[in-house]
Amino acid sequence: MPVARVCVDVPLAHLDRPFDYLVPAELAETAQPGTRVRVRFAGQLVDGWLLERVESSDHGGRLTYLERLVSPEPVLAPEIARLARAVADRYAGGLADVLRLAVPPRHARVESQSPPPAAQPSDEPAPPSDESPLSSDEPAPPSDEPRAVAPALVVPVAGQERPGAGWRDYPAGPGFLRALRDGRKPRAVWSALPGEAWAQRFAEAAGATVRGGRGVVAVVADARDLDRLDVALTAELGPGRHVTLAAALGPAKRYRAFLAARRGQVPVVIGTRAAMFAPVERLGLVAIWDDGDDLHAEPRAPYPHAREVLLTRAQLADAAVLVAGHARTAEAQLLVETGWAKEVVADRATVRSRSPQITPTGDDPQLARDPAAATARLPSLAWEAARAALRADAPVLVQVPRRGYLPSVACATCRAPARCPHCSGPLALRSANAVPSCHWCGRVAAGYACPQCGGRRLRAAVIGARRTAEELGRAFAGVPVRTSGRDEVLDVVPAEAGLVVATPGAEPVAGGGGYGAVLLLDSWALLTRADLRAGEEALRRWLTASALARPASAGGRVVLVADGSLAPVQALLRWDPAWFAGRELAERRELGFPPAARMASLTGVPDAVADLLAVTRLPAEAEVLGPVPAQRGQERMLVRVPRGRAAVLAVALHEAAGVRTARKAAEPVRIQVDPLDMF
Repeated sequence: MPVARVCVDVPLAHLDRPFDYLVPAELAETAQPGTRVRVRFAGQLVDGWLLERVESSDHGGRLTYLERLVSPEPVLAPEIARLARAVADRYAGGLADVLRLAVPPRHARVESQSPPPAAQPSDEPAPPSDESPLSSDEPAPPSDEPRAVAPALVVPVAGQERPGAGWRDYPAGPGFLRALRDGRKPRAVWSALPGEAWAQRFAEAAGATVRGGRGVVAVVADARDLDRLDVALTAELGPGRHVTLAAALGPAKRYRAFLAARRGQVPVVIGTRAAMFAPVERLGLVAIWDDGDDLHAEPRAPYPHAREVLLTRAQLADAAVLVAGHARTAEAQLLVETGWAKEVVADRATVRSRSPQITPTGDDPQLARDPAAATARLPSLAWEAARAALRADAPVLVQVPRRGYLPSVACATCRAPARCPHCSGPLALRSANAVPSCHWCGRVAAGYACPQCGGRRLRAAVIGARRTAEELGRAFAGVPVRTSGRDEVLDVVPAEAGLVVATPGAEPVAGGGGYGAVLLLDSWALLTRADLRAGEEALRRWLTASALARPASAGGRVVLVADGSLAPVQALLRWDPAWFAGRELAERRELGFPPAARMASLTGVPDAVADLLAVTRLPAEAEVLGPVPAQRGQERMLVRVPRGRAAVLAVALHEAAGVRTARKAAEPVRIQVDPLDMF
């Protein structure tokens, strides 16, 4: 096989194809598929991945030789190469861009170290316990292999588990787990309910898959969830049976973990979105926790989403799927409604027994008791719930959507938003004694005067977490107040009276079975966002925080400062994310929005976007929407097609991008397929 087909690491769309090179005699044994090479390309020495060796080339001209072999380590597994090509095609991107995401940079010292021996799996399964679904006598699933979409039961870390039967809390749960152990491929989308140790359930699913002789890839949104899953897997499988992959590990640790997986030393890989391409031998299960979290969306081209990558991977590898979270996304609901997946849900009696008491402040009974509840930031009902929990020596969680002190201010006289006189960015106050400064350019606006009325006094337009903590500290004198947000994220708080003010995603777990009260403030900031997913995201954040409260039987309360008639609020009150997801999907079908349709976003300067559309051979069904303004003088156009024409649209956009790069177009256009921030 004297010819090597190489993917050159050049991010130009018109060069997105393999190029043939001759293999020198001295590299005939070591330059194998999957290795990194250096080649001459357009007069320059560039990196590349050797995709395959073939007998001859279709190229009619003279072939050049590989310049050198970077390493004989075959870092690119054939399965990952196929997956990378499929992901590139799905997102109208290039193979080289995806491989850059899939294979971490080489660390020569780590690679040169002799690999330790692979951990040997135990011949004996873990002993059954009250929590183990493997001991259940439930009947096996039908032979047509169930596909499951499961709302689960919630979050605790070690020591915080609540009474429950694990997978047996769901009628189809034991059968799902047994299918994994038997080497079958059930597919599940699992939405979480209050009271479940989700990391332990993930570990049990991974253990069943490993005992069935297959491997596992599990992806979580952030480091806190990764730590919880790491602990649970170590308890389930024993030490040395899995590795973690995350960008925060650093180059050496990340590459060492990657090599352990690639060399087949471990059967399980867990991590943040960096793990979605992890090479695992005989892949049997892919799993993702909280697929609605925007951290699962890759910010680098071609901008893939971890959920879609894992679903594609499951299709290619014929593997089982577990998609999980407290809420259910419209994408997960689509899997259910199309029959691709089967729900695995707890009955309503179980849901009610695990849920806290949830009350909105904006419904008619509350307004009759407290007319000011319609406008108050912290109505009397919320105060009463907090006081009752503190008197019972229980912690109270206060979720605030915005971080900082006063992230947005307005003129105190005419209420006009305060804008930076230099760049028109929003002004903010970072502390009580600070002068206004711009969010965008950072300039200080010490002498600010309102351009509308000339007023110089400012008032709060949006109140952040630090200002909220300051106000609560004055209102509840003597009660400790902690904050958890971007600057410092708490993991656990003690089971004692105290206030915890947290931004979404930074809520710590409370000892003693959970929070006595959870207050969800400023709901308007989530619900009024100009975003297709505003309601879905608001419900996801509320469910995540509410899941940390004690059940109603133990005195747990959740107070939501919002109108009780709104659909996301109703879904929270009933703890029924599946109902809201079905409603959301139906509305998107009617309006023609993802996931019911496929939509591409084209962002750039107006002339560049117009040029791209002019050379794109769009399918006949395509609708072009826009333009709408984007940041920094750019604009955005949207192209919509039915789901069945998604591949045709992706090919057309990629070919058009290739035409522009071949012409050396000066201004780039960012192409994103089904982006989260569409509007």
